[in-house]
Amino acid sequence: MFPREFAWGAATAAYQIEGGWQADGKGPNIWDTFCHEKGRVFEEHNGDVACNSYELWEKDLECIQQLGLTHYRLSLSWARLLPDGTTSHVNQKGVQYYNKVIDDLLACNVSPMVTLYHLDLPQALQGQGGWKSPDIATLFDSYAKFCFQTFGDRVKLWITINEPYVCAKLGHEDGIHAPGLKEPGIAAYLVGHNMLRAHAMAWHSYNSFYRTKQKGAVSLAFNSDWLEPLNAGCTEDIAATERYFAFTLGWFAWPVFVTGDYPELMRSAIDAQSKKTGCSGSSRLPSFSKDEPAILGTADFFALNYYTSRKVKAGGGCGKMCMVSDQDAEVVLDPSWPICGVSWLAVVPHGLRKLLKYIKDTFNNPAVYITENGFSQVGPLQIEDVQRSGFYKDTILEVAKAIQEDEVNVRGYFAWSLLDNFEWADGFSVRFGLFHVDFADAKRSRTIYQSGREYAKIISKYKCGQSKEKTE
Repeated sequence: MFPREFAWGAATAAYQIEGGWQADGKGPNIWDTFCHEKGRVFEEHNGDVACNSYELWEKDLECIQQLGLTHYRLSLSWARLLPDGTTSHVNQKGVQYYNKVIDDLLACNVSPMVTLYHLDLPQALQGQGGWKSPDIATLFDSYAKFCFQTFGDRVKLWITINEPYVCAKLGHEDGIHAPGLKEPGIAAYLVGHNMLRAHAMAWHSYNSFYRTKQKGAVSLAFNSDWLEPLNAGCTEDIAATERYFAFTLGWFAWPVFVTGDYPELMRSAIDAQSKKTGCSGSSRLPSFSKDEPAILGTADFFALNYYTSRKVKAGGGCGKMCMVSDQDAEVVLDPSWPICGVSWLAVVPHGLRKLLKYIKDTFNNPAVYITENGFSQVGPLQIEDVQRSGFYKDTILEVAKAIQEDEVNVRGYFAWSLLDNFEWADGFSVRFGLFHVDFADAKRSRTIYQSGREYAKIISKYKCGQSKEKTE
């Protein structure tokens, strides 16, 4: 049912689990700053301690082993390794921490998938303009080369940047993520552009200097919902769905996998809206320079973070200069889809299968890793989380159908998340973990959910089947 070398994993991110925000020479990052400002995060929660994985890594490793994972996705804290964001000062304590994590994983026959950037830019670089600065691409490339040089002898799967769409829109247009900027219609496009430039530089660096010896693979993680027209027979809704795809998944995947440039739907829509709002001069959507490394082809696999599905209808623009007006489309929930904890997360396992087929057809049948997928819990704690257990069974069945019936080249599945953790603006009020973390307990005790036990059974079942295949 699943390929022999299928990756069964779970994912985490440094700021969401590590804590130790000032420990052993780590520099501050934009989420440290953001969370320490009043009114930014649910009930003033922050990641100062979080799951305390910086001190309790061995506990995390026990959780990984209990699940029987073959792979574990983690991110590196840029500011823990390079406190000011540059290689002028390397924090050896940070290097030692990640060396231990990687070595411990490999000793347990668990392969690391390592993300270089998961939303936590060093504050020192934000002070120099952050992702809005054109210089950030070169700085990121230097950081990436440092990581490839330091850890690449043991890491075979790399993600350069996690969810550039989220960083660009939520952090620089909506202001609800760090660094908390609200510059509609301009900053998000600039940030997204510089993230693509940074990714491409890092991929080319790996390809030129490390690939032959290290034999790894590099990509960036796209987040995408599955999208359908609200009215399947309405040409306006069908066109709006195409535009919405262009402005979300297409924004970053199209340059990397299709043309080396942004989707024409995106470019033409932004140009048209710019004229309406009286903008003059160059487009608000930047252009790629021919003097820099090419964007096209800079992904060795397609990394997908999928959580939910949406219906799309035409309209919704406010007439002002902003991304919503540019795409002139809005999303709504299908009332038949159950809501999971948070308002934005409708439970639609079949949407993942449809999205995987869309990726195969649109992006030239790439190898796909599902690098995040999960189900949230809010309110009273339910260790026996029956609904979430069913979600994992249903979702993984849809992945199997995508592989068998649609012939999508899916290479792995990573649940979000190994642990209940700091869920950005929602703080600790939303729980995605396969293990519950008691944040009221100084020891941050971990307890496996029923869904964690169910996922472990699924992994054991299919790993066992793969073993049988190998011996036959």
